[in-house]
Amino acid sequence: MEDAKAALLERFRAYLEEEPGAREGSDAGIDDKHETDAPDLFTLLAELAALKNEVKLESRQVKTALEQFRDLFDSLRQANEHLSAELSRRQQDARDIALNAERDILLELVELRDRLRDGRGQAAAYRPNWLAHASGAAEFITGMTQGLSMNLRRLDETLDRREVRPIQVVGQPFDPRIMRAIEVGRDPALPIGTVLAELRIGYRRGESLLRLADVIVNKFEDHPQ
Repeated sequence: MEDAKAALLERFRAYLEEEPGAREGSDAGIDDKHETDAPDLFTLLAELAALKNEVKLESRQVKTALEQFRDLFDSLRQANEHLSAELSRRQQDARDIALNAERDILLELVELRDRLRDGRGQAAAYRPNWLAHASGAAEFITGMTQGLSMNLRRLDETLDRREVRPIQVVGQPFDPRIMRAIEVGRDPALPIGTVLAELRIGYRRGESLLRLADVIVNKFEDHPQ
């Protein structure tokens, strides 16, 4: 400890014994060194201006990149919307094709039902004579009538499972949306436009019209007394 104090005192004594000019020169050298190391104001402002321009340039590049990404995202969104619309349209077209195909089949079935009904009606109206009984034709007609009735019942069950049901029109006001007037009749007891009879059964499938009903519509002229 004493040695350290002695060394410090010796250095301080040596400093005091130095020439003043030497100390000033030494201090000036230190100041000049600090002044040389520190940038001047012009250089500092120039560097700040360069940094500002660089930041502006980078900001402009970032903005351009964002706009490009925005355009890309818009293009992707439009392409996705177009694809979704096209997919929906194709799905709807497929459903329409399936419905139209099924509609054609159902129309064929109701036409077949008309023929079965007419055939059963003719068979049921047949009145065999003694010769038909003797030859066995009467039994054949009876069996055929029963077979037609069974087939007609099965066909009605098939149509009912497909929600195909007949339209009730007799006694109703004429409705051109579901009916087609084939003939006119005259019944003063009923209002004008009332359906008097049905020539061909109309059908609905669910809430949609499958086939128009052909009807006879009441139409008469009032004669003044």
